[in-house]
Amino acid sequence: MDMETVKLSRIVEKLAPELEPFLTERERHLNIVLRDGLGVLEPEDAMEIVQLSICEQQREASLH
Repeated sequence: MDMETVKLSRIVEKLAPELEPFLTERERHLNIVLRDGLGVLEPEDAMEIVQLSICEQQREASLH
């Protein structure tokens, strides 16, 4: 499978909809590059992607 770029909101919608209320608007619109595409992601992968994305956004916010 080829790499695929998707919005974080699409990953959450498909694999972890219960996390949607915890994302900011900016986080929802983050582009995520998936090495093997969305079709092979598991729910635990989605959780890890969400956690890392939130941490990265918080880190960037604290640097400004």
